[in-house]
Amino acid sequence: MKSGIHPQYQPVIFLDTASNHSFLTRSAIDTKGRETMKWQDGKEYPVVKVEVSSESHSFYTGKQKVMDTAGRIEKFKRRYTKKAAA
Repeated sequence: MKSGIHPQYQPVIFLDTASNHSFLTRSAIDTKGRETMKWQDGKEYPVVKVEVSSESHSFYTGKQKVMDTAGRIEKFKRRYTKKAAA
């Protein structure tokens, strides 16, 4: 590998602000100027705040919302069949 062209790969804490869940992983994200947080191992790591993770996303939690697509389709058909007939 060429030196100086690759981003620094380092441990980072991702904090899900919706569920207050955090996990430690490695990332190449820029951490300059970010706040730090002490992890379970006693070391300080930079924190990246995210709004959605697997702990808060409706697909993973099983709390999905079912949308009424039949009503939308009927509304679309009513609107555009009138314009096509005129």
